Amino acid sequence: MIDPVLQQMIAAMAASGFALPDPLEATAMRAVMDNPFPGAPIPIAEVRDVEIAGSAGPIAARLYHPAPGEVRPVAILLHGGGWVLGTLETHDALARVLVRDGGCAVLSLDYRLAPEHPFPAAIDDVLAAIGALPAYAEQFGIRADRYAVVGDSAGGNLAAVAALLLAGKPNAPSGQVLFYPVVDRDFENASYRANPEDSFLTTGMMRFFWDQYLGKSPLDHRSAPLRAASLAGVAPATVILAGNDPLHDEGFDYAVALRAAGVPTDLHDFSGGIHGFASFFGVAPISDQAIAIAVAALRRYLS
Repeated sequence: MIDPVLQQMIAAMAASGFALPDPLEATAMRAVMDNPFPGAPIPIAEVRDVEIAGSAGPIAARLYHPAPGEVRPVAILLHGGGWVLGTLETHDALARVLVRDGGCAVLSLDYRLAPEHPFPAAIDDVLAAIGALPAYAEQFGIRADRYAVVGDSAGGNLAAVAALLLAGKPNAPSGQVLFYPVVDRDFENASYRANPEDSFLTTGMMRFFWDQYLGKSPLDHRSAPLRAASLAGVAPATVILAGNDPLHDEGFDYAVALRAAGVPTDLHDFSGGIHGFASFFGVAPISDQAIAIAVAALRRYLS
C-alpha cells in the first residue's frame, strides 16, 4: 500500500493532466520530466558551477560547500533519470539537503546522457571525475581521499558500478548510498510483474531507458552490477528501497548479495514508498525518513 501522502501527490499529478509522451522519446520526455520539484531552495554557503576533467572532455558539475575555506569530505551525487533524463537542477534540492544535514561537500555530476551518449559514456564520466578529484581538491576545498558515491535510480546504478569497479583500489569510495538503484535488467521478477502500468515508474519506461542506455552493448556487471561474479571488497553500502517500485526486488537482491560477499550493508525497505519518493522530502514524512537515513550513512562513511 502506498503511503497516504505520496498517494495524494500522485492523485494531484493525475488531476493536473500530467502525462508522458506517447510514444516515449528522449527530447519530449526531458521537456516533461526535467523540471525540479517546486520548493524554496535550502541556503548553502557556497554553490558554484564547475568543470572537472574527463576522458572525453570537461564534465560539468556543481559544487556545494557548507564552509568555504575549510576542507571537507565530499559526496559525489549522481542523478537519476534512466540515464536519459535528469540535470543538475532536478537534483539541486537533494544536493542541498545532503550538505545541510550531512556537513560534507557535494559534487553533483552532469554526466553524459543516452541516447546521444550510450553506455559506457555515463560510467566513464563518473570514473574520470573520481580519478580527477585529487587535482581539484585544493580548489574545491574537499578531501579527495574521503568521498562517498550517492545516487538514485540510474544514478544509483552508476554509484554501485563505480564502487564495484574501484573495489580494492587506492581511490575506492569510503561508502555508497543507493536510493532504489537499477542493478539488473529482469522485467520478469516479482516486483516488475506486480507493478501496474499506471504507476510512477512503469515497466515500459524501464524497457525504454535500458534500450537507450545500452544500445547495442551487451549486458554485464558494468551496467548491471547484480551480475558481477563477485562483490567482495566493495565499499560499505546503504540501500534504500520503495515497496511500490518495479526496481524493488533487484535492489533487495543486491543488498543481500552485498551482505553475502561480506560487505557491510544497511538495507532500509519502505513498504509505502514509490520510485523517487526520497525527492519529496519536506512534504512527505516518509521521504524525510529516507533522507535522514542517507545523511546518517554519509556521516558514518565520511567521518
